[in-house]
Amino acid sequence: MNLLQQLEAEQMASVRAKPHPEFRPGDTLKVSVKVVDVTYDEKAKANKTRERLQNFEGVCIARQGAGLNESFTVRKISYGEGVERVFPVYSPLVDSVTVVRKGKVRRAKLDYRRGRTGKSARITERTDNATEASDTAA
Repeated sequence: MNLLQQLEAEQMASVRAKPHPEFRPGDTLKVSVKVVDVTYDEKAKANKTRERLQNFEGVCIARQGAGLNESFTVRKISYGEGVERVFPVYSPLVDSVTVVRKGKVRRAKLDYRRGRTGKSARITERTDNATEASDTAA
């Protein structure tokens, strides 16, 4: 392991106290993001900061990068409009990631879902038995 890899490993350990669960494209995720609200108080003549957690629930359509630069893209439909958001895996603003539903897909990048709605945009659910059977067959 060279010096850059050692420094990167130390940074990853310091940013993330508990690791995220295993997830891959096609899985439905609930990402809790820290949102910092800054307001100016006229009476105190100072800025007030308030932190809160906001959930972003959608389908993971891509994972890219490696090490500290790794990120994942989550897509959801909000009020009939598609919304995508890219989250760095090792970001202090990402509080937690929970897997709501595991999806069975055959591609690593699910960009084709952007143009689809209804039945053609559905992703079937992956069961643990199906993944064990494919792992033993390989």
